[in-house]
Amino acid sequence: MSEKSGISRRQFLGLSGGVVAAATLASMGIKYHGTKNERELDLNDIKYKESETDVLVIGGGMAGLFAAVKAHDAGAKVLLVSKGRVGSSGATPFAKGIFVYDSNTATISIDEFVEQVSKSAIDTNRKEYTKQMAMYSKERVEELKQWGFFDSPLYHKSFSTPIKKRNIPVKERIMITHLIKENGRIAGAAGFSFDEPIVHIFKAKSVILCTGAGGFKPNGFPICDLTHDGTIMAYNIGAKITGKEFNDGHSGSQTNPADCYTGWHGMFDRTPSTNGVEVHHDLGVDLNYKAYVLGNPISMMPGADNTSVEGGPYIPEGFNRQNQNDENRPSGPPSGENGDGPSGTPPMNGKNEKVTSGGGPGGGPSGGAPAGVSQASSGGASAGMSIHKSEGIAPINLQGESTIPGLYAAGDALGSYMAGAIYTQVGSSLAGSAVQGAIVAQAAAKYCESVTLQNIPSSKLKTIKAEILAPLKRDSGYGAAWVTQILQGIMIPNFVLYIKKENLLNAALAYVKELRDHHSPMLKAANLHELRLAHETKNMIITAEMKLKASLMRTESRCSHYRLDYPDVDYKNWQAWINIYKDSEGNMKFEKVPFGEWTKA
Repeated sequence: MSEKSGISRRQFLGLSGGVVAAATLASMGIKYHGTKNERELDLNDIKYKESETDVLVIGGGMAGLFAAVKAHDAGAKVLLVSKGRVGSSGATPFAKGIFVYDSNTATISIDEFVEQVSKSAIDTNRKEYTKQMAMYSKERVEELKQWGFFDSPLYHKSFSTPIKKRNIPVKERIMITHLIKENGRIAGAAGFSFDEPIVHIFKAKSVILCTGAGGFKPNGFPICDLTHDGTIMAYNIGAKITGKEFNDGHSGSQTNPADCYTGWHGMFDRTPSTNGVEVHHDLGVDLNYKAYVLGNPISMMPGADNTSVEGGPYIPEGFNRQNQNDENRPSGPPSGENGDGPSGTPPMNGKNEKVTSGGGPGGGPSGGAPAGVSQASSGGASAGMSIHKSEGIAPINLQGESTIPGLYAAGDALGSYMAGAIYTQVGSSLAGSAVQGAIVAQAAAKYCESVTLQNIPSSKLKTIKAEILAPLKRDSGYGAAWVTQILQGIMIPNFVLYIKKENLLNAALAYVKELRDHHSPMLKAANLHELRLAHETKNMIITAEMKLKASLMRTESRCSHYRLDYPDVDYKNWQAWINIYKDSEGNMKFEKVPFGEWTKA
């Protein structure tokens, strides 16, 4: 814009929230002085409320349910805070299958099951968590039956049953934005209500993050209210994060792709059920690669498209998709080399039969397209999310403890690598959330017995309150919805997030750094809803930086991480997970953790 207009072009784009508006007004010769942040509430009306508890559970999904119930049963005073309605937000309402290992009917042992998962996951799973999930799955399923979980496609009532019976206090529709650390250990959390102008301070001896995973608010898959909030809050106070280079591959329908309910109605309307042992290798990026080579459309169903392409992601022997030419794929080492190569043993189901991965990225019982829905699918519906249980807080032990004393995580907020970097067992994600929630809760309750509530300095609370309300106090800046659209345009393309190569990852990273350094500090909000969007957008920007940098660091292709410039599995240099942490100067740092070793504080 000209000096005469009174506003720079950069300021105008930020304030107007659109390049189209800028171009249109410029072509008309109209001066534009921008718009102020038209607040819809009086900042003087904002109240502050403090609460105290032993165990603060953040999140109201499957992991949060068991965390709250089992911490209470272990003798701790518990408070559950949820961003949405308990049992009705995040990915939990979509999950309809829960895995149960029953030694009376299973045809393979738990140890054999763990080894099958490891073969499919190309060693990326943490075996202790895989075994833990199988060992305790039946016990958790039996409790869910008692609470009425399998009686309705809606979970709020069954989740509320054990919570109400124990009189566990629940606060819903509150977004937690900050974890509070004092004297080297967790001291609580802070956030704000969506429905009334209240900033909440929760003082706690221990915090369990059951906040789920997240994405870049893509269309067509039910994770739009998940934005890695717990992960980024933990990262900001020094916890180590893992799993960001891997990708979930769920798709949506090409017909009305943003219509999540229609595209997945078969899942939303079904009552939940149990799944037996059925190890596969699903929701990778082989179809993304095929679309990259051949162009769209690509069928997502088995047997529908026999066109083969050279190269592409390596799939372990015995886990090949139907009608796919495995001869042209990059191969792993011979069986037994370094103990890491594919063994050729077929995956097993409950009837001791070979099973395949089912369809491509999808959501049916075997990974195919939703029942009764067109087979024409569109990728990127879960963009920004990793494989369930493969990203989040890096644990230092089998009890979900983070590198911050008193801070725990369970479910999709915990980078347990329970199934590794690929989907290997239908229903294991929901089972894993239940199992981990219960075990982590008992550890957190025991931790609380030996500590007292920390005194949080008033100066720190004042700073946190100011950071929470900053977008509301900003007179001008960028709208969170517009910045999110820019972020989606940078990250979601197939040739950035899924089919990766160095030059494009670096190009995307340059844009994300601009959002981090300039746009994120200038996010504005006119009301409590926009305040939520502003904090979610900040979290997604940091997540994008993590995903790009971790993808650049892992110079190989393995499971759901595919590098076009490094297409092979590197068994020599990359038998390791990647952890991400913030150093004392606020810089994002990375470390390799060899498979089988625990993260060190």
